[in-house]
Amino acid sequence: MSTPSPSNVRAVLGRGPMQPGKIEKAKNPRNALTRLAMYLSQYKGTLALVLFFVLITISLGLLEPYLIGRAIDQFISTRQTNGLPQLALLLLAAYLFDNGFQAVSSWLMARVSQDALRRLRRDLFEHLQKLSIAFFDRHTAGELMSRLTNDIDAINQAVSQNVISLVASVLSLVGIVIAMFVLNAWLALAALLVVPIMFWFTQFIARYTRKGFRDLQKELGEINSVMEESISGQRVVKAFRRSETAIERFRASNQKVYAAGVSANTYALMLMPLTNVLGNFFVIVLVGFGGYLALQGLVTVGMIATFIAYAQNFIQPLRQLANMYNSIQAALAGAERVFEVMDTPAELDTAADSLLPVPVKGEVHFTDVSFGYLPHHPIIKNMTLEAKAGQTIALVGPTGAGKTTIINLLTRFYEISEGSITIDGRDIRKVSKDDLRKKLGIVLQDTFLFADTVMENIRYGRLDASDEECINAARLADADHFIRQLPQGYQTKLSERAGNLSQGQRQLMSIARAVLSDPSILILDEATSSVDTRTEARIQKALLRLMEGRTSFVIAHRLSTIRDADKVIVIQEGEIVEQGTHRQLLEAKGVFHHLYMSQFKGLAI
Repeated sequence: MSTPSPSNVRAVLGRGPMQPGKIEKAKNPRNALTRLAMYLSQYKGTLALVLFFVLITISLGLLEPYLIGRAIDQFISTRQTNGLPQLALLLLAAYLFDNGFQAVSSWLMARVSQDALRRLRRDLFEHLQKLSIAFFDRHTAGELMSRLTNDIDAINQAVSQNVISLVASVLSLVGIVIAMFVLNAWLALAALLVVPIMFWFTQFIARYTRKGFRDLQKELGEINSVMEESISGQRVVKAFRRSETAIERFRASNQKVYAAGVSANTYALMLMPLTNVLGNFFVIVLVGFGGYLALQGLVTVGMIATFIAYAQNFIQPLRQLANMYNSIQAALAGAERVFEVMDTPAELDTAADSLLPVPVKGEVHFTDVSFGYLPHHPIIKNMTLEAKAGQTIALVGPTGAGKTTIINLLTRFYEISEGSITIDGRDIRKVSKDDLRKKLGIVLQDTFLFADTVMENIRYGRLDASDEECINAARLADADHFIRQLPQGYQTKLSERAGNLSQGQRQLMSIARAVLSDPSILILDEATSSVDTRTEARIQKALLRLMEGRTSFVIAHRLSTIRDADKVIVIQEGEIVEQGTHRQLLEAKGVFHHLYMSQFKGLAI
């Protein structure tokens, strides 16, 4: 007896459930790179220091081959040892300072990158909290978890490990080219003959690598969704003996991840052997052409050795760039997916500063309200209903009639399409959602408790509540007796999704949380549906005490529990077909009478 979720609505309408991970391809990767750079922009001073250290490292790297060439020409070729020890010490110092500055710059960059990623992760999570319920209906938990984990990790790999290497490689390439032309223009031209070929191959492979990593990130989101659903729904999987089905689902998704990973990495890993081949060609050209020039007396052997060292140093940054290409492509694909979520408009609250009157009486009016989860497919149709202050309104009807949707509209989880909803004469669209929901106490059909202590889960209803107030709320909800029997009582730590409690106990704690919030309007969405008859009888008295003086909306699974309701509203296909007291509707022998009698006769509703 609950309204179908938007995902079920899609399936009923023949459109099928929303597929996780089906994300539109990014059209502007430069934008993702620019926005990532913005997260690093506030560390300009530290980054400038890192750049300074990198420049020193590059300068020392250029000095080392030059010193080796001098050693060959000035000392080894001439068999002169005077001055060679000093040159060797100078070369040793260059190597030591080179590695020392590399270590310091890497440490500084690690601090900067991790802080920037902390802020990015924080911004993504905070934005997720501001998105509408409709957004979460369109995206699975596994897919969103993939944005927070896999995609952020891909960015982390690139930023924390490769930013310095990228900058150093580019500057090193420029420095080596300048040094080679300063020493000998002809050898420099010969050495650089291979560069255009290398860049052409890189550009060719890059075309396919980026698409491969984007597809890989998408498939990782899919497999996360499969794993999250399977693990969270283990009780259902076991109960219906669907372990093999879950395994097959995972295998199919895992195979897609494998295929996408092979495709992405095959192209990316081709860069490494290509640079090795071209690097060897680099040396061959220098040896051949340099040897010819040496025989002509145009260059020295030391000069050739210097150029070979420069050539090897030139290939090294290119190899690093090839290695970095994998993580850079994965990072850009991840960044696009992260920023796609962050670009999703937050939940609108046009009346952010508008408040309900204090105290709230609780008079609720629905006037000609219409709403549908999908355009042109209304769930609620021109509905008008009234709840006077302090009344208990029971909403009944067959599954999918629109009962839970009414609650979703009253809480502004969704915005109505037409009509108006007022509380004490105030249109709720002109009231801030935060203030509106402070006045509402909600016990949903699907109970969710956090992996924290029992006390903190109850305190979630009002964070400034004392322990004694939490305990009193538990007593009122008839939850105190079972809580005290737990291993650590109120300090018992609940497992994920409170798996160490029964469904009925979870429901009682959810009621205690609503009690603590001290609402003006109480909403019970089949709040006792998972409680046994004996427990239901006990908590029904507690709920009656809680509802006293409050306007209450009750969606009831067992129609016998709403005898004391001031008004019973019968909903069918999004419209009110009957309303009145429990007795009046039974005497009318209409839709409610049929629903009521079918429960006792064991007929399907």
